[in-house]
Amino acid sequence: MSPTRRTPRTGTRHKAHDSEGTAAAAPGTAPDDRTARGRGGSAAVIGSLGVVFGDIGTSPLYAMRTAFSMDHNAVAPTPANVYGIISLVLWTLTLIVTVKYVLLVTRADNDGQGGILALVALLRRRITGRRGVLVVTALGMLGAALFYGDSVITPAISVLSAAEGLTTLSPGLQPLVVPVSAGILALLFAVQPFGTGKVGRAFGPVMLGWFLVMAALGVPHVLAHPEILMSLSPHWAVELMLRQPFAAFVLLGAVVLTVTGAEALYADLGHFGARAVRTAWLAVALPALALVYLGQGASVLTAPASASDPFFRLAPSALQAPLLVLAMAATVIASQAVISGAFSVTRQAIRLGLLPRLTVRHASAREEGQIYLPTVNWALFAGVMSLVLVFSSSERLAGAYGLAVTGTLLLESAIFLVFARAVWGWGPWRIAAYVCAVGLLECLLFAANTVKLLVGGWLPLLVAGIVLVLMVTWRQGYGRVAAERRRIEGPLLPFVQALAEEPIARPPGTAVFPHPDARTAPLAMVQCVRSLRALPGNVVLVRLVDANVPHVPAEQRIRVEDLGRAAGGGAAGSAHRSVTPSRCGIVRVTVSVGFTDSPDIPRSLALAARQLEEAGIALDLDEVRYFLSVLALQPRRTHRLREWRQKLFLALEKNQADRTEAFRLPPDRTIVLGSELEV
Repeated sequence: MSPTRRTPRTGTRHKAHDSEGTAAAAPGTAPDDRTARGRGGSAAVIGSLGVVFGDIGTSPLYAMRTAFSMDHNAVAPTPANVYGIISLVLWTLTLIVTVKYVLLVTRADNDGQGGILALVALLRRRITGRRGVLVVTALGMLGAALFYGDSVITPAISVLSAAEGLTTLSPGLQPLVVPVSAGILALLFAVQPFGTGKVGRAFGPVMLGWFLVMAALGVPHVLAHPEILMSLSPHWAVELMLRQPFAAFVLLGAVVLTVTGAEALYADLGHFGARAVRTAWLAVALPALALVYLGQGASVLTAPASASDPFFRLAPSALQAPLLVLAMAATVIASQAVISGAFSVTRQAIRLGLLPRLTVRHASAREEGQIYLPTVNWALFAGVMSLVLVFSSSERLAGAYGLAVTGTLLLESAIFLVFARAVWGWGPWRIAAYVCAVGLLECLLFAANTVKLLVGGWLPLLVAGIVLVLMVTWRQGYGRVAAERRRIEGPLLPFVQALAEEPIARPPGTAVFPHPDARTAPLAMVQCVRSLRALPGNVVLVRLVDANVPHVPAEQRIRVEDLGRAAGGGAAGSAHRSVTPSRCGIVRVTVSVGFTDSPDIPRSLALAARQLEEAGIALDLDEVRYFLSVLALQPRRTHRLREWRQKLFLALEKNQADRTEAFRLPPDRTIVLGSELEV
């Protein structure tokens, strides 16, 4: 049953703009649950291997094959050249993944959450000046948009690269590559509703086995050709770049494939905690990757023909079939990193006001980051499946890979340096050292990938451009509508004070108005007074506040304020549990909501029943009426160039998650009341 709609004016064509939701808690308003978030136990470590390191852990399948191909490597596989290539790979992993992300950037968490938008949220609270906030927000929006571009390509290229291993068993299996890839991806996206924690527990042991197998594959070849260990020295990478600068520059377009997933590592931080992520990388992932890349280099030195497929040729012929099965399982897991990262980035974008409200489901009682967003999941599924069906091979997709990744790396570094300067107090020498060690390498990687622009690099940029347009349109449209809404609503306490002089009807009953802004009056209540000239005798304003903890105990969740007493000169915002009866029958209930607590307004009112009774309001939940405020949006006539943005904003507004369902309100007793606004 749909909620009853009443508006003072008629002719509404679009779903109304609403503002009821969870308000952000001020810093320090709730305890920080870092104990759960920072766990480094074996279960969390293994789980992080299954979610966080799937992408970067399967890079050996295609990175070295691409690097040794003629498209990216115009040099002969001589010892000096091979040492240089492997050295480039190992030091790229060391500087970008280990130094930048694992040792530095993961320390810049926002209540346990990571990702480029987590940095933006932190800096917006620290930076003074509107221009600085706008610049940081714009960089974060661009970086997040590029991350979505990478999120569409990574699952497609990872699963296709493993499925193409079927052709190593028999060339006649080539027609099965696309159907097998499509089936695997469909299964992967279908299990996302179970949550990343359960997915990680299922995938973690498989990924642990994958890393151990990679290490075991690399060790015999390293022992057979121990000279490959010389590539551990960075001078081989420098020597190659000085001796053959053009070839090395093009080669960097393939080297970047070894660190794809590094940006997802930070975005996935909230799923298992920083300690587990660091332990998994330093103890398992990094040693295994180093050994397998060294082994591939040694194999190419021993048999240059193996450069066409250096990974699968590490294994004896008898073991290639089971290795293929394990590789296909690992690439499924590789896709999980960017999928779960996309969930985290989307929720952060919603909290920052960059995207409209979407349905968010929490899948863990202990980890805030373990969430599932149905809209994002199925949008990614549609995009990934389209790429698999259209491109049908990892080689064709390789040209599209890398540009979005390196763009995200650069933007994340830029915002991190601002954070390190503003929050950690880094001086010029530390910043210069970071730029020389990490920033210069990322600039080279980005420049090398720009040559892919016309051969597929445009694809992630197109996806990023679409997302960026959505963010900019929503941010600008929502900001203008919210400002107009505040103007229409007006300040709360003067409105309450004026009710004593208003000749309006106050029939018996209780009305509940969800409203997140403590400063303004709910639009629905304003319209009751101004247009209907009536207001129920008892009025309860409900404000939900995000407490940034997993669970708020019932005895700490509720705070009742007597607004009539505050408007009459009493102590506004009193946190006392006992309040005196209100002379105007209006109180506000502030509900602190943990990230695993349901924003169930009727249940919260039941918890507040005793305090409300002390305030003179006897609550009968079976008779309460709920009033949702709306501002019905209608397009005004504008220049044709802006018309499409109007329609886009209205479409985003119309398809937001339903508040009646989100707040568990009874539809037959929920009234939508408000006004109209031309946008």
